[in-house]
Amino acid sequence: MENVDKRNAMRAGAVSAAATLMMLMSSPAFALTRDDGDDPGPGLSVAQTLGLYVALPLLAFAVIAGLVVLGTKNSHKGKPNS
Repeated sequence: MENVDKRNAMRAGAVSAAATLMMLMSSPAFALTRDDGDDPGPGLSVAQTLGLYVALPLLAFAVIAGLVVLGTKNSHKGKPNS
């Protein structure tokens, strides 16, 4: 049984080492060279970035939360408080 445990440990170590090596090989440093079909657009300004990644999600959250609150208020109309 000890032989099987050692074999499984070696296999797990090899898989972990291979996964780590693959993650290192695909690091963002290799993204510096352009591909043939790569055509990036212009970058976002600070205002556009904040609007897209901060304001828009907060607005979506507020709208969804408001709809949920409205839905629960309408479903409890006329019912006694418990």
